[in-house]
Amino acid sequence: MENIIWIIVGVVALTIFWLIAIYNGLITLKNRTDEAWSDIDVQLKRRYDLIPNLIETVKGYTSHEQETLNQVIAARNSAMSQSGGIEEKAQAENALSSTLKSIFALAESYPDLKANQNFLKLQDELADTENKIQAARRFYNGNARDFNIKMEVFPNNLIVKVLKFKKFDFFEANDEEKKNIEVKF
Repeated sequence: MENIIWIIVGVVALTIFWLIAIYNGLITLKNRTDEAWSDIDVQLKRRYDLIPNLIETVKGYTSHEQETLNQVIAARNSAMSQSGGIEEKAQAENALSSTLKSIFALAESYPDLKANQNFLKLQDELADTENKIQAARRFYNGNARDFNIKMEVFPNNLIVKVLKFKKFDFFEANDEEKKNIEVKF
């Protein structure tokens, strides 16, 4: 009888330790994914801060290209005000990326703008920021993948339902962002 009690206590203790290990693993991955999303936010803020300077520089050379500039400003404002989930934020950021491409395509038609040191510096900074955003997206997506896999494997998937963890969406490029930008004059 005493052996059965020890076996039951041992099984209960192992089960508790196993549940704690799964829970702690999920929390660790969730926090890493949240941190990765925060890294994206930092780079997006940097991009938001650069765009008005870029717009002002371009305005001086392309006074009749107001529609393109307005599209960039509208896309920036939309992305900055986006408070929805990851999917909505990704869509707004993808739209902003698409409109930014049009500014650089526009510069090809204005040799003075293209040679302006201010514009070149801003273009380099924005290109650097875009590269950092892409790296942050890949880092986030890797963490989201790891978290989602941990949630979906058996027997973790049984525990996840009880603990009400939710999958992370991936930060993906939409069809609009994948298109080449055409600028017509």
